Amino acid sequence: MTLLPLDASAHGDSLWQAVRGPEHDDLWRYLFDGPYRDREAFDAALAQKAASADPLYSAIVDRATGRAVGYASYLRIEPAHRVIEVGSILFTPLLQRTRGATEAMYLMARYVFDELGYRRYEWKCDARNEPSRRAAERFGFTFEGVFRQHMIVKGRNRDTAWYSMLDSEWGERKAAFERWLAEENFDGEGRQRTPLGKRRPL
Repeated sequence: MTLLPLDASAHGDSLWQAVRGPEHDDLWRYLFDGPYRDREAFDAALAQKAASADPLYSAIVDRATGRAVGYASYLRIEPAHRVIEVGSILFTPLLQRTRGATEAMYLMARYVFDELGYRRYEWKCDARNEPSRRAAERFGFTFEGVFRQHMIVKGRNRDTAWYSMLDSEWGERKAAFERWLAEENFDGEGRQRTPLGKRRPL
């Protein structure tokens, strides 16, 4: 996978094809927007995301096909405190539960710590979103607690689960990601030999 600045014209077709239709409504359950019933509304929302500086969106692009298969953003960007959050993550069915999904999250974390030199990397999600909570723990984030009645999203109360990763922890997390992503960790059919969580030092 590679990360590119989200571009509505360049990435809209592939993203729309992957999320269109009521059968994909569940992709939007815990996001702030969607689902979308028509391409015009989807394109307008995508253009708004592409123009935003915070959240700052990246398209997740499959290098083999050149197709965008998801997006994610950096948000609540605080350079003075060197704190940043990853969120508003959309993994289409083409990306879900794949090696590329983990690679995308590794690339985003690596940029935060190795390039930007930030101290704290945050992951927040609806406390009911069990897949997101499992992902945070798998990627090496530490659970910090639940902010009760933190937001109203789509007319519903949201309790928010908070997770973080610190610069002092990144070296171990980075090594675990890279061991997991290595070719030797996958068999001939692309199945992992050792789960990511098993490779992260306790």
